[in-house]
Amino acid sequence: MKYILPILAVFALVSCGGESKKTDLETIDKQSAREVTIKSVVAGDSILHITSQKIWANGQLVTQKTDTLKTAKEVKAWGESTSTTLVKVPIYVTVE
Repeated sequence: MKYILPILAVFALVSCGGESKKTDLETIDKQSAREVTIKSVVAGDSILHITSQKIWANGQLVTQKTDTLKTAKEVKAWGESTSTTLVKVPIYVTVE
């Protein structure tokens, strides 16, 4: 029993000690890839959330599409008296 903790500690150090290889965007093969651009634009009392996608295969553009979602610039939660601005809301990206 007294040897389990030191053995687990050694395994933890070995598994965390490996360095992950960091890939710069400039070195990625752009011959076959999906390029996604996300931006938010304030237009009056609304915010336009614009997503553009380009799909490349063997160095040629296969397809592209742009989607726009429109939200209010400020929103109120149900039952709240103060409003929250959406101008500087962070963007979270999920890649599947």
